[in-house]
Amino acid sequence: MPKANEIKRGQVIEHDGTVYAVRQIDRSAPTARGGGTLYRFKLESIPGGDRRELTLKGDDMLRDADLVRRQSEYSYRDADGLVFMDSEDYSQYVLSEQAVGDAAGYITEGLQGIYVLIIADTPVAIQLPQSVVLKVADTAPVMKGATASKSSKPATLETGIDVMVPDYITPGEMIKVNTETGEFMSRM
Repeated sequence: MPKANEIKRGQVIEHDGTVYAVRQIDRSAPTARGGGTLYRFKLESIPGGDRRELTLKGDDMLRDADLVRRQSEYSYRDADGLVFMDSEDYSQYVLSEQAVGDAAGYITEGLQGIYVLIIADTPVAIQLPQSVVLKVADTAPVMKGATASKSSKPATLETGIDVMVPDYITPGEMIKVNTETGEFMSRM
């Protein structure tokens, strides 16, 4: 059982009988003597995706969730949901659109580095890689002098999600996007 100060972003914990993925950790150290460091966790329930905040002291104990992570590759989408294939034993996991949630906007055919989270032999959620490479489907044309300024414009990617990109990005270009924040990282 890890202490609150040992928990890392992306870790899966159990609290009050519910399994949560840790999405963000904020640390605050009170200025008064004797005041312990506080950790504020932004959590997302698995399955379901309900968001919750939890504040704990550094020495408070948490339970690791009893789950299995299986490295998988996205295969295809059908009427039941999204199908992922296990990279080791080639078994298939089907997750509903609701279970995948907003992560569906970052998934392209053949995407590797995805982990399927399994609780009690049932796939319940996925964990995406830190970043993905996607093609820009549509964006405003390049403006003259855009390379000299640091302004941005909206762009629609091949999967349908919108991301703010620098002015010099044109339709058809491949860009790297952070899957946690949804922000543009670089041009490929």
